[in-house]
Amino acid sequence: MPAALSPLRHRDFALIWSAALLSNIGSWMQTVAVGILVTARTGQPGWTGLVAAAGFLPIGLLSPIGGVMADRVDRRSWLFLTTCGETAFAAALAATAWSGRASPVLVTLLVLGGGASAAVGFPAFQAMMPDLVPGAELTAAISLSSAQFNLGRVVGPALAGVAIVAGGYRLAFFLNALSFLAVLVAVRLVRLPARRGAVDATGLWPRLAAGARATAADPPARFAVALISVVALTASPFIALVPAMALEVFHSRSYGTSILVTAQGVGAVGGALALTPLVARFGRRRVLIADLVAVGTFLVLYGAAPDLWLGTVTLVLVGASYIGVLAGGNTIVQLYAPAALRGRMLGIYMMALGILYPVGALLQGWLGGWLGLRAVTAGGAVLLLGLVGVGLAGGAFPGRLDGPATTASHLGRSEDASRRS
Repeated sequence: MPAALSPLRHRDFALIWSAALLSNIGSWMQTVAVGILVTARTGQPGWTGLVAAAGFLPIGLLSPIGGVMADRVDRRSWLFLTTCGETAFAAALAATAWSGRASPVLVTLLVLGGGASAAVGFPAFQAMMPDLVPGAELTAAISLSSAQFNLGRVVGPALAGVAIVAGGYRLAFFLNALSFLAVLVAVRLVRLPARRGAVDATGLWPRLAAGARATAADPPARFAVALISVVALTASPFIALVPAMALEVFHSRSYGTSILVTAQGVGAVGGALALTPLVARFGRRRVLIADLVAVGTFLVLYGAAPDLWLGTVTLVLVGASYIGVLAGGNTIVQLYAPAALRGRMLGIYMMALGILYPVGALLQGWLGGWLGLRAVTAGGAVLLLGLVGVGLAGGAFPGRLDGPATTASHLGRSEDASRRS
């Protein structure tokens, strides 16, 4: 089996990965259907943006709390409970659409509830990863997780169109609710090693503070959070601006957005599958730097593309390199975080992305209306390249990224320190 696919040899990872793929396809079906429903009911783009923010903003606000819970309780049970919450909100949305009472306010609140359930559960899902595969295959496992998410981005919108034509919005929402059952079954079938050490009974805020101190004190984790913060502000907003680029820059009203979104998803799947062999050959640090440079360079070309088709080609390349940066940062935290603190450190990493990406999208969207979307997209990319250059000159990329992961003795000391905190 190719190295990129080797984690699928492990029963538990294959179960979780397959179920997550089905669930992500359903979630993208709901995202597309909700956007169409709210736009059709209100005729106001602002409502569409509000619903999108309701689904994403909880990641930035609640991920640290999810990280605390992932470190305090049984991660499998917590993931099962939060998935039940997502299922309930998805089913409520389907029932609301079925009854014909799907007002924009109610739809937004149900999407917010589902997003909150996902936000407090996702750190547990991430923190489980090192227990599902050997350490040598962790990069491949995280890359495959990124690939399945983006595969859902490609397949979900297409199936949403078919479902809406066949049975309306209620069918798309019902299929999403049904898709969560795959995750519930998979989580019940997964076997995880027993937790080491005594249960930490300290309160929420002391445990959050302990996670923040551990992240700040660990050079790889600190670097990963700083990296994703910079990328979220300078590069990530291209995702939110894809519809505007399709309409205002490439003047394609009927199919431009779908083509560009699909291009990014296809590139991300390919980039995720290529990441493991590249890291094995060139090292994690070199591949991460190359991906950062590639993201900046291809975003400049994307902003300068004269038509939709060249923009599509460059966005495939952007998607491939961008997923390398996201998966690279996530892998760094997973590899070097002590098991007792892994959930909280991942929660802080996700909080940085969840808060700063919407801020960057709003800022670049506002500047785009003033300076033009081409200039803003290229300018953010140039700023990213400049910051990467400054980081390289100042030694901000730790050499430890290519070294061994956390040792058992360090793990034990960190667990003891966590309990004392």
